[in-house]
Amino acid sequence: MRSVSAADANREFSKILRTVRAGEMITVTSHGEPVAVISPINELHRSGQDSAKSALLTRLQAQAPAGVAWTRDDLYDV
Repeated sequence: MRSVSAADANREFSKILRTVRAGEMITVTSHGEPVAVISPINELHRSGQDSAKSALLTRLQAQAPAGVAWTRDDLYDV
């Protein structure tokens, strides 16, 4: 895994994204200390996003039609 300073990451962000798209992980450092990792999205992450999106759409479709006056308690599980 390659490291890059935050300043270099800012200047070369497009280049870093191409590197990450090719499969490499990059550690971003600030003052020599690692602060973030930029990594490619894997298929497991994508499938998790798809299932979360599907669950949200199902829940929204099951809710009351537009025009209903929602209360805060209606919006959150209590």
